[in-house]
Amino acid sequence: MGSVKHFLMGRVQQGFDFEVARKPFDAPYQSKSPTSRAAAEAIAPRAGTLRRAVLDFLVGLGDHGATDEEMQTALKMGANTQRPRRVELVAGGFVVDSDQTRPTMSGKAATVWIATEYKIESRE
Repeated sequence: MGSVKHFLMGRVQQGFDFEVARKPFDAPYQSKSPTSRAAAEAIAPRAGTLRRAVLDFLVGLGDHGATDEEMQTALKMGANTQRPRRVELVAGGFVVDSDQTRPTMSGKAATVWIATEYKIESRE
C-alpha cells in the first residue's frame, strides 16, 4: 500500500494542489436554502482537514477502498460531512470510482471509492 506522502507528491507533480485556498462559500450548499448555506459556512474552516482525513483513510485501504457508509462508520463522520468531502476529492482528481460495489447495511449496492493512484496502478 502506498503512503499518503507518496500519493500527494505524485499528485503535486501532476499539477494538482491538495491544499487549495477555499472561499467560505465553496463548500457545496443548496442555493435556495439558508440552513444549507449556513452549514457550508460553518464547515468551511474544517473542510480541508476533513478532506484530508477521508483521503488518508482511502489511501491506507489501497485498492480495497471503501463505500461512503464504510468511511462514515470508520471515521465517525456524519453522512452530510463525509460525502461532500469525498465529492470534493473526486472533483480534485484524488479519488475515483473503483468500478466495484459492496452492499450497505441495508443490502443495497454502493460504489467503492479508491484513491486515484490505485486505479492507475490497476490498469498497468
